[in-house]
Amino acid sequence: MADGEILKASMKEVKVGRYILIDDVPCKVVDIETSSPGKHGSAKMRVTAIGIFGGEKKTLLKPSDGDAEIPVIKKKKVQVVSVTGSNAQLMDPETYEVYDLPIPAELSGKVKDGMEVEILEAMGRKAISRVTTGE
Repeated sequence: MADGEILKASMKEVKVGRYILIDDVPCKVVDIETSSPGKHGSAKMRVTAIGIFGGEKKTLLKPSDGDAEIPVIKKKKVQVVSVTGSNAQLMDPETYEVYDLPIPAELSGKVKDGMEVEILEAMGRKAISRVTTGE
Protein backbone atom coordinates (compact mmCIF):
# COMPACT_ATOMS: atom_id res chain seq x y z
CA MET A 1 0.00 0.00 0.00
CA ALA A 2 2.97 2.32 -0.35
CA ASP A 3 1.62 3.66 -3.62
CA GLY A 4 0.69 7.14 -2.36
CA GLU A 5 -2.96 6.39 -1.74
CA ILE A 6 -2.84 6.96 2.03
CA LEU A 7 -2.26 10.23 3.88
CA LYS A 8 -1.44 10.74 7.55
CA ALA A 9 -3.49 13.12 9.66
CA SER A 10 -4.12 13.83 13.33
CA MET A 11 -7.16 12.16 14.90
CA LYS A 12 -8.37 15.68 15.80
CA GLU A 13 -8.77 16.39 12.05
CA VAL A 14 -11.19 13.46 11.54
CA LYS A 15 -14.77 14.71 11.02
CA VAL A 16 -18.16 13.10 10.34
CA GLY A 17 -18.68 12.69 6.58
CA ARG A 18 -14.96 12.42 5.83
CA TYR A 19 -13.03 9.25 5.03
CA ILE A 20 -10.66 7.23 7.23
CA LEU A 21 -8.82 3.92 6.92
CA ILE A 22 -9.76 1.29 9.52
CA ASP A 23 -8.20 -2.20 9.27
CA ASP A 24 -7.08 -1.41 5.68
CA VAL A 25 -10.71 -0.66 4.69
CA PRO A 26 -11.58 2.83 3.37
CA CYS A 27 -14.60 4.01 5.40
CA LYS A 28 -16.87 7.03 5.66
CA VAL A 29 -17.07 8.42 9.20
CA VAL A 30 -20.64 8.40 10.62
CA ASP A 31 -20.05 9.09 14.34
CA ILE A 32 -17.30 10.36 16.65
CA GLU A 33 -17.31 10.12 20.44
CA THR A 34 -14.61 11.81 22.53
CA SER A 35 -13.92 10.88 26.13
CA SER A 36 -12.39 13.43 28.47
CA PRO A 37 -8.76 12.96 29.41
CA GLY A 38 -8.14 10.85 32.47
CA LYS A 39 -5.73 11.43 35.31
CA HIS A 40 -2.84 9.73 33.48
CA GLY A 41 -3.67 10.00 29.82
CA SER A 42 -4.99 11.87 26.87
CA ALA A 43 -8.56 12.06 25.57
CA LYS A 44 -9.69 9.04 23.56
CA MET A 45 -11.71 9.14 20.34
CA ARG A 46 -14.09 6.38 19.23
CA VAL A 47 -14.71 6.70 15.49
CA THR A 48 -17.55 4.70 13.93
CA ALA A 49 -17.46 4.38 10.14
CA ILE A 50 -19.04 2.40 7.30
CA GLY A 51 -16.87 0.72 4.62
CA ILE A 52 -17.42 2.40 1.24
CA PHE A 53 -17.00 -0.85 -0.72
CA GLY A 54 -18.52 -3.53 1.52
CA GLY A 55 -20.83 -1.49 3.76
CA GLU A 56 -19.33 -3.08 6.89
CA LYS A 57 -19.39 -1.16 10.18
CA LYS A 58 -15.94 -0.45 11.65
CA THR A 59 -14.85 1.15 14.93
CA LEU A 60 -11.51 2.77 15.72
CA LEU A 61 -10.43 3.72 19.25
CA LYS A 62 -7.37 5.96 19.47
CA PRO A 63 -5.99 8.84 21.54
CA SER A 64 -7.05 12.23 20.16
CA ASP A 65 -3.41 13.16 19.64
CA GLY A 66 -2.73 9.94 17.68
CA ASP A 67 -2.34 9.54 13.93
CA ALA A 68 -5.10 8.55 11.53
CA GLU A 69 -4.69 7.11 8.04
CA ILE A 70 -6.78 8.87 5.39
CA PRO A 71 -7.35 7.06 2.06
CA VAL A 72 -7.20 9.13 -1.12
CA ILE A 73 -10.65 8.78 -2.70
CA LYS A 74 -11.00 9.66 -6.38
CA LYS A 75 -14.45 10.54 -7.71
CA LYS A 76 -15.09 9.98 -11.40
CA LYS A 77 -18.09 10.33 -13.68
CA VAL A 78 -18.54 7.35 -15.99
CA GLN A 79 -21.08 6.27 -18.60
CA VAL A 80 -23.38 3.28 -18.09
CA VAL A 81 -23.06 1.08 -21.19
CA SER A 82 -25.53 -1.61 -20.10
CA VAL A 83 -27.26 -3.03 -17.04
CA THR A 84 -27.47 -6.80 -16.52
CA GLY A 85 -29.25 -7.89 -13.36
CA SER A 86 -27.49 -6.23 -10.43
CA ASN A 87 -24.34 -5.35 -12.42
CA ALA A 88 -23.60 -2.34 -14.60
CA GLN A 89 -21.11 -2.24 -17.42
CA LEU A 90 -19.38 1.14 -17.23
CA MET A 91 -17.07 3.09 -19.54
CA ASP A 92 -14.56 5.73 -18.50
CA PRO A 93 -15.09 8.67 -20.94
CA GLU A 94 -11.41 9.66 -20.78
CA THR A 95 -9.63 6.32 -21.18
CA TYR A 96 -12.51 4.35 -22.81
CA GLU A 97 -11.80 1.55 -20.32
CA VAL A 98 -14.85 -0.72 -19.88
CA TYR A 99 -15.50 -2.65 -16.65
CA ASP A 100 -18.35 -4.17 -14.61
CA LEU A 101 -19.36 -3.07 -11.11
CA PRO A 102 -22.20 -4.26 -8.87
CA ILE A 103 -25.07 -1.77 -8.45
CA PRO A 104 -25.53 -0.85 -4.77
CA ALA A 105 -28.89 -1.86 -3.26
CA GLU A 106 -29.93 1.77 -2.67
CA LEU A 107 -29.50 2.52 -6.42
CA SER A 108 -31.24 -0.65 -7.62
CA GLY A 109 -33.67 0.19 -10.43
CA LYS A 110 -32.30 3.74 -10.80
CA VAL A 111 -29.24 2.91 -12.93
CA LYS A 112 -30.13 2.61 -16.62
CA ASP A 113 -28.29 2.34 -19.97
CA GLY A 114 -26.86 5.65 -21.20
CA MET A 115 -26.87 7.34 -17.79
CA GLU A 116 -23.92 8.93 -16.08
CA VAL A 117 -22.96 7.71 -12.60
CA GLU A 118 -20.29 8.73 -10.13
CA ILE A 119 -17.86 6.12 -8.88
CA LEU A 120 -15.50 6.19 -5.92
CA GLU A 121 -12.04 4.76 -6.49
CA ALA A 122 -9.60 3.96 -3.66
CA MET A 123 -6.84 1.45 -3.05
CA GLY A 124 -7.40 -0.31 -6.36
CA ARG A 125 -11.14 -0.81 -5.80
CA LYS A 126 -14.15 0.91 -7.36
CA ALA A 127 -17.79 1.33 -6.36
CA ILE A 128 -20.81 3.17 -7.78
CA SER A 129 -21.71 5.99 -5.39
CA ARG A 130 -24.58 7.88 -7.04
CA VAL A 131 -26.48 8.61 -10.24
CA THR A 132 -25.55 12.01 -11.69
CA THR A 133 -27.88 12.23 -14.72
CA GLY A 134 -31.32 10.94 -15.59
CA GLU A 135 -33.09 10.52 -18.88
